[in-house]
Amino acid sequence: MRISALAAAAGLPVATVKFYLREGLLHAGLASSATQASYDASHVRRLRLIRALTGTVGLSVQQARTILELIDDPGDDLYSTLGRAVSALPPAAADAGGEPGADPYPRARAALEALGQVYDPRFAAVAQLESSLEAAESAGLPLSDDRLLAYGNAIREIAAYDLERMPRSPREAVEYTVLGTALYEPVLLALRRLAHQDIASRRTRD
Repeated sequence: MRISALAAAAGLPVATVKFYLREGLLHAGLASSATQASYDASHVRRLRLIRALTGTVGLSVQQARTILELIDDPGDDLYSTLGRAVSALPPAAADAGGEPGADPYPRARAALEALGQVYDPRFAAVAQLESSLEAAESAGLPLSDDRLLAYGNAIREIAAYDLERMPRSPREAVEYTVLGTALYEPVLLALRRLAHQDIASRRTRD
């Protein structure tokens, strides 16, 4: 297909497709003449991925490029690559505070150890957890041990479900992890709020 058909298939303006080509986010088509190229389903899929990252997820072009480069070349250490890819997603990790030499994430470390979870302290989610726990504590609503256990066990089941369905191909695994994290986490939050509404409504009727 030509670029106009490609743009239509991806639901994007031709100018946007040309921009992604210039920026190297979209791979070049097969040259059919000095001024034209043909494109295929792989280009449509790539454009939909780019649109998801820059539109739905809200990444900048540079952030999207970082993730796309990891998808294109995941390397030999898939665990590390997945961590780097997810770390590129918002929200950005908070900077470690406290005194020099002190444990930068005491709340997150205590919570993860209480849950018995193995974790890499360099992973951005550790800093995110620390800042979230600190915010809850500062507001006078610290997580109780019971709440932490309930949340942790429920999330672990979701994580296990996700990982059992991860593609075997490293490239597909990175794409699956990034989009699954970015696109499904808002679903989890919405389902939690809707569950609150449902349970509260049922209790008021009892």
